[in-house]
Amino acid sequence: MHQTNSQFIIFRPLNKIETMKTLFILLAIFGGLVNQPTNKTPDWRGINRSGYYPESNLLKQWPENGPQLLWETDTLGVGFGSPIVASEKIFVEGIIDSTAYLYTFDKNGKLVIQTEIGQEWVSHFPGSRSTPSVSGNLVYTMTGKGDLSCVDMNTGKVVWQKNMIRDFEGKSPMFGFAECPLIDGEKVFCTPGGPNYNVIALNRFNGNLIWNCKAFGEYSTYNSPALFAVAGRKMIADFTTYHLLGIDAETGELLWSHEQTNIPLEKRGYGEGDTHANTVLVENNILYYFAGDGNKAVALQISNDGKEITPLWNNPKVDNYMGGIVKQDSVIFSNGFSKHKLYEVNALTGAISDSLSIGRGISIVADQMLYYYNDKGEMHMVDYRSGALKDISSFKISKGSREHFAHPVIDNGILYIRHGEFLGAYKIAE
Repeated sequence: MHQTNSQFIIFRPLNKIETMKTLFILLAIFGGLVNQPTNKTPDWRGINRSGYYPESNLLKQWPENGPQLLWETDTLGVGFGSPIVASEKIFVEGIIDSTAYLYTFDKNGKLVIQTEIGQEWVSHFPGSRSTPSVSGNLVYTMTGKGDLSCVDMNTGKVVWQKNMIRDFEGKSPMFGFAECPLIDGEKVFCTPGGPNYNVIALNRFNGNLIWNCKAFGEYSTYNSPALFAVAGRKMIADFTTYHLLGIDAETGELLWSHEQTNIPLEKRGYGEGDTHANTVLVENNILYYFAGDGNKAVALQISNDGKEITPLWNNPKVDNYMGGIVKQDSVIFSNGFSKHKLYEVNALTGAISDSLSIGRGISIVADQMLYYYNDKGEMHMVDYRSGALKDISSFKISKGSREHFAHPVIDNGILYIRHGEFLGAYKIAE
């Protein structure tokens, strides 16, 4: 196992790194090869958890009052997780009192099934945290209290259930478990965050343990892991408290780790530097992660055998805690927590190439337009095609309650926005 220390030279890479960047540029010019296994299963933040939705013929400007609201509901309980659209159904988690439910709606917004899935988080920011994952006719959910459930989508019956604390000695983060279960083949991956069972793979059909990676025994940090491949080796990248982990998806072997050094050892503790909610992106053996409560914006080169990483760049000005990142060509879009901005970051150097002062927010992309949902409930459409960010249209979500933390979803020309107990479906196709 190779461990790489988090020491960076900001925007002044070594000669060896210059060579890597030259190769990276050539790969970008000629299309390159992405590192994502073929996976079109509906998932957290779209295809391969990348923030990209493969839509076309979407409106390039909205009416003054926003796009047409096709339907809305306020029956799904409080929560911050996003909906998932699959098999002509919509799945979303919510809380009533202290009980967590999986709600199943049809495409017209009618509630068809309501399944109890365990106990939900009721203290700091009470409400559901996770977005369901779907594979075949099975839906996988995680509650803030660590209940991982497998649910039959057609009947609403719970097929099996495990608890991260009771069954795997896990430790809850300060704000509850929030990861979206990751699925590949027969496996479902999750992060109990315990000293003995840290990151695990379970059989997704019966919940039996397949492998366990003890890593550093650090607790979970709200992160939803990413699946990618290097030279045919499937890997997952997942955050625990002070380390980004690179794990062999087949065996659970820890191949490399990358420490978050923003908090000195003597000051580390519960709630200190442990909010790492953004899923990483991997393309052409380059891993990008934005950890606002860690090393901020970072790019790492993954070796051809997947066993080593080398720092490429680090930009400490881009402090994105939980808004997600999305990459288009040679730029990455991200929010800035302290500056309340949308940033365009050069993927080759890490430098900020443009910004818009439209608040902290969540970034996704569809049909060559950026959709940015900020913490004031404003949904913005931003044009980035000219190389400069231009705010084209916006409208405000006034219904629902609590914080605007749920990531928007686009499916078949419809924009789904969740705010607390509210879920709205907006027509954004031409």
